[in-house]
Amino acid sequence: GPCGPCTELHYDRIGGRNAASLVNMDDPNVLEIWNVVFIQMFRNKDQSLTMLPGKHVDTGMGLERITSILQAKMSNYDTDLFTPIFDAIQTKTGVRPYTGNVGEDDKDGIDMAYRVVADHIRTLTIAITDGAQPGNDGRNYVIRRILRRGVRYAKQYLYPAGTTYEAGFFSGLTAKVVELLGDAFPELKGNPGTGMTPEKVSQVILEEELSFLKTLDRGIAQFEKFAAEDKATGTVSGPHAFMLYDTFGFPIDLTLLMAEEKGLKVDSDGYNEAMEKQRAKSRGEAKEGEKVLVLEAEQTDKLAKELNIETSKDADKYSWMSSGSGPKLAAVVKAMWDGKNFLNEAPEGAFVGLILDQTNYYAEAGGQLFDTGRITSDSSICTVENCQKFGGYILHTGTVGSGVMKVGDAVECDVDYERRSLIAANHTSTHLLNWALREVLKGHQIDQRGSIVAPDKLRFDFSYGKPMKIEEVQQVQTLVRGIISAECELQTQEVSLSAAKQIKSLRAVFGEVYPDPVRVVSVGPVKHTIDELLSNPESDEWQKLSVEFCGGTHMDNTKEAATFSVIQEEGTAKGVRRLVCVTKTAAAEAQHAANEFMGRVKGADSIADMKKLDEEISKLRTDIDAITMDYVGKDECKKAIDKLKEKVLAAEKEMAKAKADAAVKWAESMDVAGKNFIVDVVDVNGDAKAIDAAMKAINTKVPDVPVCFISKAADKVAALAVVPKACADKMDAKDWLNSCLEKCGGKGGGKPDRAQGAAKDPSNFDAAVAAAREYAQSKLG
Repeated sequence: GPCGPCTELHYDRIGGRNAASLVNMDDPNVLEIWNVVFIQMFRNKDQSLTMLPGKHVDTGMGLERITSILQAKMSNYDTDLFTPIFDAIQTKTGVRPYTGNVGEDDKDGIDMAYRVVADHIRTLTIAITDGAQPGNDGRNYVIRRILRRGVRYAKQYLYPAGTTYEAGFFSGLTAKVVELLGDAFPELKGNPGTGMTPEKVSQVILEEELSFLKTLDRGIAQFEKFAAEDKATGTVSGPHAFMLYDTFGFPIDLTLLMAEEKGLKVDSDGYNEAMEKQRAKSRGEAKEGEKVLVLEAEQTDKLAKELNIETSKDADKYSWMSSGSGPKLAAVVKAMWDGKNFLNEAPEGAFVGLILDQTNYYAEAGGQLFDTGRITSDSSICTVENCQKFGGYILHTGTVGSGVMKVGDAVECDVDYERRSLIAANHTSTHLLNWALREVLKGHQIDQRGSIVAPDKLRFDFSYGKPMKIEEVQQVQTLVRGIISAECELQTQEVSLSAAKQIKSLRAVFGEVYPDPVRVVSVGPVKHTIDELLSNPESDEWQKLSVEFCGGTHMDNTKEAATFSVIQEEGTAKGVRRLVCVTKTAAAEAQHAANEFMGRVKGADSIADMKKLDEEISKLRTDIDAITMDYVGKDECKKAIDKLKEKVLAAEKEMAKAKADAAVKWAESMDVAGKNFIVDVVDVNGDAKAIDAAMKAINTKVPDVPVCFISKAADKVAALAVVPKACADKMDAKDWLNSCLEKCGGKGGGKPDRAQGAAKDPSNFDAAVAAAREYAQSKLG
């Protein structure tokens, strides 16, 4: 790549000496602040250099390092580029203040978490403003990894025992970044090039935060289990690392970090191997996960030209009853493929792909999953586990269960029609969903961006630039349920492609190439036939219908779907949203789950003890995301839980006010006559705000007297020390505070005139109080 000689500017914090020997030696007092590269050559792969026709200077100065010098700070993190973010973090979490410890000195990991979160939210805010988005590929995956690493640090280290991380913590910090850097980088306040605003950036982060939080707790618990299992080898296995990624969304670098914290390594090669197996499986691998049966161009050419086998006829896939039954089809085995060779016969236990002269199986296409079932001959049975189409040849992949299957055998195709009926209900409902989305989101260009139709659910991706409002999801759901309840007959017919394209309400997939003739599928509350659509293509009545080109298998009547529920709404890429939905029994169960959970939420409202109620709220919030339920019903449950939380917060606020008022009254009544310092115990159960209220009261009463207030609860000690200017040359508030808290295993932070902190072990509380008095006595006499 482009390169050239460079010059570096280094700054010696101490000065007045020759520090040349300390340059680039990791001395904290001698740091590089500026680098200038004179680009004039190109470094080739063989390491040779070629002169460039154009030359220029590439220069860069470290903003944070320059700031640390100007503000006389030894660390970038002590400058005002970071401290306001730290303050915002503490305000949101209630964790102890940032103290600047690193490495072994940062025993509880909290200071590291402060730095990670602050660094990451700056990176995310700037990168997303410039157009990056959390995703699965390239730079977007880097953004996803950064965000998830930051969320994990915050959740594990910045929320004290008894508190709960809630979505919005991370995204809520973007405003502080814009406040700090927006004047210097005005694009942060609104980037016309990408269309991103601070509000949009915050929303993008919030969506990713919500997505990751759904699996984070379970992922951490699973990691702990794997770490214990793999402790003997000292390495988290590749399959374990891949499961954390595939099931819980843990990027591999997050697993590496968590493993390092426990003194473990990660089998990266094993992880990559598991990842490749998963990718191969998605291309059509057998369920054992070992073999991929695919017909490449070489094989389809051999079938046609050497073996003289015609392409598969599959018109009979439409001959069935969508209620879940259908005929068997007689066929002949024309070829067998094992992934390496075409076989004449396959023994019991062989995993092969059968090519028949004709079939009633549906080969995976257009988002609809393949059929399964059995293919039997007089002497053998093959269990069909997959069905794919390659160059016109349909490959029925499965295991020979008994006997020997041979080329030329007469066989009977027995499709699992019950499974297909579940798929059909979901496929037709996908069409209804597509129609309903365009009805509800009118004024927006709603185009299909992909779909998966499976027996258990349907997934539909579509173009839309923001999350759907809950009211919009509800309207879509109501429209689909309405057509299902109307018991509408489905119409299908193969017609000329040019004629079909004239139908006014037609919805086709952008970029898709359709055959001619094309199969038209229509359904809706207006009685019609396909011929009527073609004879009067401009009729506004057809806008009430779902009309699509489709080669899939469908319900005969919408009533077969029974009911419909959206269970998930999420973003998959910039400008693309995804709905996951269910029909039939799965939809009824999702609706029942929502109703049942709401009953539990209403039951919690009767809990009078606010502490127990808050514990139940935490359980409700954890449990609700682990249960598949109707999306609208889940939203109603979450809003009801939020109401419960408001009830708890109101009670806590009232209690805190009462506690603070009592502390102020106590401080105002103290006898301070003749005292040159005050060390006393505040009976507020370790409440930092109440201690602060008492401190303000006593400082007003005796503004020139140093004061240290200490309070304890069952599981903690809190303290606050204030030293007035009159005593600034005699004592330091931070030293005073730490002389006390170290007796209880804690530490504080702050400035010489005011410091606060906490400790987790109150068993040595009396010694802590005594130490505070001894310190003051030693300094003031």
